[in-house]
Amino acid sequence: MKKPLTPIVLLFLLFSNAAFAENDESIQQAMLALDGFMLAFNARDPEAWAETLNYPHVRFASGGVTVWDSAESFAENARNRSFVALPQAGWDHSHWLSREIILASDNKVHVSTTFQRYNSANEIIGTYESLYIVTRINGHWGTQARSSLAP
Repeated sequence: MKKPLTPIVLLFLLFSNAAFAENDESIQQAMLALDGFMLAFNARDPEAWAETLNYPHVRFASGGVTVWDSAESFAENARNRSFVALPQAGWDHSHWLSREIILASDNKVHVSTTFQRYNSANEIIGTYESLYIVTRINGHWGTQARSSLAP
């Protein structure tokens, strides 16, 4: 039997939805930035992928923290490392499974995501949760920080 929502939970849901409603434009822009991130990633285009980010860009993954200060350094890393190691591990492409807004303001949106990686036969090779922090810097929306449970 399903329990009814308590008044406190209902108030929380009401106020949290209202807070997100006033940041609809930011949320829309953040989601578009994440769409661009995934499209450029799947296209294996290091320069386009780098353009979907804001800098300095930080990634927490595989037990470490990596910081890129520029699009050029990020693209070089993608070309020489990411787009070499991932295909060697069987990766062909990735897709978002879910994207849930956690926090939103005029210039920053935190998005809890789940994504899957696939091989060339479109078989799932991994499902991962992550947190993306998408920011607006000088009018450009881009992912500025990622914390992932993916290798």
